[in-house]
Amino acid sequence: MMKKFLSAVAMVGLAACGGSASSGGDGGTDAGVNEAKANAGVKAYINTNLVALKAASVAIQTAAPSTPWNATTDAAAIATMKTEWKKARIAYEHIEGAIAVLFPELDATTDQRYDVFINDKGADLNLFDDVNVTGIHAIERILYSDVIPASVKTFEMGLTGHKVAAFPATAAEATDFKTKLCDRMVKDVQKMTDQFGTLTLDSATAFRGVIGSMGEQIEKLQKAESGEEESRYAQFTLADMRANVAAGKATYALFKPWVLEKGGSAEDTAITAAFSRVDAAYDAITGDALPAVPATWSSASPSATDLMTPFGKLYSALKTEADPMAATSLVTHMGAAADKMGIPKLPE
Repeated sequence: MMKKFLSAVAMVGLAACGGSASSGGDGGTDAGVNEAKANAGVKAYINTNLVALKAASVAIQTAAPSTPWNATTDAAAIATMKTEWKKARIAYEHIEGAIAVLFPELDATTDQRYDVFINDKGADLNLFDDVNVTGIHAIERILYSDVIPASVKTFEMGLTGHKVAAFPATAAEATDFKTKLCDRMVKDVQKMTDQFGTLTLDSATAFRGVIGSMGEQIEKLQKAESGEEESRYAQFTLADMRANVAAGKATYALFKPWVLEKGGSAEDTAITAAFSRVDAAYDAITGDALPAVPATWSSASPSATDLMTPFGKLYSALKTEADPMAATSLVTHMGAAADKMGIPKLPE
């Protein structure tokens, strides 16, 4: 899984005293102007999204009722929380690549999936407190408990330690949701913000990290086969993936002057074309949810018929662009651009 890989390189992607991890690609030891501007721009982008993530997390906590939830009388509050949850999710997906590298423990408590939590920590008997299962998907699982797709329910029923998702049914559960589960996320996001503010981002984290995030696109799609996709309760995984791509484009735009400075015009043209292909694949699908997985789908050997479905077409497009061995893929061309700039590879 990409996040486990990224956590292993957490100490590589930072220069705490402001130094660069790259030589600028020309044998020098000081970061060039374009490199410095790119890293500063990425740091500002991450800061902006951390502010948005914190604001949305606080808004969820503020809107949460302190009494047992009623789908009718609390409809406005639940709708507000769902709106703010989506804002939080987009903000997090914009910065996921960097956060997973820099703060792997906070990334886990904030963004880990329910199935991974209970596999690692055991059954979560209290869905609403701040232990075992926490973070954005724990909140999502409760907010959307009344509309969870059947495939997701089937998948989770097979998990050891599974407990059926539900709205808070007692005052104690409602209070726990508000003052424990939501509060844990607010505090974890604040920790990210505080710690990130003191760090100097370098090129390995800023650029190579986002290449990893682009490579993870296909993994997120593959998880839909079993019902274990990330934002499965809200059916928001396609929006997650679009946000990842938006972050990749924003990051590349900041590094583009440095790419061109190092003679990477061919790489720039190829990367721009690759992002356009990814955008076209996403634009062919409406809404925030992934298209339905064909009943006969097999990622190991998909049939020609299944590959012609909306899911199959998206899978084919992303599999190609995320393949580091494919000569024309997005990941390959971004890696070539990183090499042009002299940005070191992250260790495997």
